Amino acid sequence: MAVPSWLERLRAASKTALVQDGKRKIHYLFEDGKEMAEEYDVKSGQLLSRRWREKNTLGGSGKWEVEVGEPTSSLLGALESELIKESSSNPVFMRKDTLTSFQWRIRNLPYPKEVYSVSVEKEQRCCVIRTTNKKYYKKFSIPDLDRYQLPLDTAALSFTHANNTLIITYQKPKEILAAEEQLQKELKKIKAANNGDGDCKTQ
Repeated sequence: MAVPSWLERLRAASKTALVQDGKRKIHYLFEDGKEMAEEYDVKSGQLLSRRWREKNTLGGSGKWEVEVGEPTSSLLGALESELIKESSSNPVFMRKDTLTSFQWRIRNLPYPKEVYSVSVEKEQRCCVIRTTNKKYYKKFSIPDLDRYQLPLDTAALSFTHANNTLIITYQKPKEILAAEEQLQKELKKIKAANNGDGDCKTQ
């Protein structure tokens, strides 16, 4: 049996929508019990955040893992955040997409642009950031390309550096742009509860 495409999996998932503070929040529950929560800007349709959660070994809900958007350190409990506090000068890696590209920002990297190199490792299906001064090394994948089973393209990758932040941009392939357009049309059909209207409406 053919593996259902990612778009088919999204269509088959149970979805709940809520419009709040200028954001359209969509919660997906997949057949395998995994959950995904996305937030879009209502006006532009731009993806602001995407998080994943799956059941833990005891069957309870695990922690949310951030794929797109701000890291969850701010969502930790007060006690937990007191005990585990990263140094504010450590590099902070996060993904923040635009409508036409995947984008990653690494804050607290003060070195000049010529120190960095960003490359595509096609066999390992990931991108690698290296520095000539050996101060920073990072390997990261692009889950969206994996889900749509698309190859990585070196020509789509570029980077810049400003205000101690390394900004890496990967242009979205046309297949993903087309799928995202289709998905947006479908998400608009879900009746969304407005803030204060009680329960969210499900599809």
